[in-house]
Amino acid sequence: MNLGEKLYQLRKAKNLSQEETAEKLNVTRQTISKWETNQSTPDFDKILPLCKLYEISTDELLTDQIIEKDRIMEPNNQNEEKIKRARAVSTSVFLYFISIIWIIIAESIEEITENLLVGIFMFICAIATVNLIYQFMSTSNKINQKSKKKYKDIDSIIAITFFLIYMIISFITMAWYITWLIWIVYLLVTKIIHLILELREK
Repeated sequence: MNLGEKLYQLRKAKNLSQEETAEKLNVTRQTISKWETNQSTPDFDKILPLCKLYEISTDELLTDQIIEKDRIMEPNNQNEEKIKRARAVSTSVFLYFISIIWIIIAESIEEITENLLVGIFMFICAIATVNLIYQFMSTSNKINQKSKKKYKDIDSIIAITFFLIYMIISFITMAWYITWLIWIVYLLVTKIIHLILELREK
């Protein structure tokens, strides 16, 4: 990939037009077009602003070093990934609500035994949990590592808070067989906060 192609892919990944990019770099749209078609190269004083705009290092921009695939992902692919994640979270949350509704309804039915009631409840929760784990485990490890590093302090606070909640509720109710669901809520809350922070940055 030559410099022009790289600049084009990076701009597309940021979902910027040539006009918007030119405005941010204080150049003309024609200049951006010439850079991307290899008719000219960026001046030295534009290298750092370009790297800052596209969130890459100077080595990645100026050498043949390959930029990670997720860094130059097309906007449509990024949107599809977000839609899949949102669908997975929504489906799992819906199933958790269904499991709670099942408990409420089934308790009023005398014919249903306690084992059957708990068994179906656990089965629904298992489906929801597997759905969540599969979705987020299938996400790129590099993206996960980047997010974990970026939000390390926030994740620590959330983890400690949920651990205290888990211990307090478990010791008060002694319902250890069901309080583990708190950790599923923890996973959901963590992911939702990450998404909110990412949207605020954008």
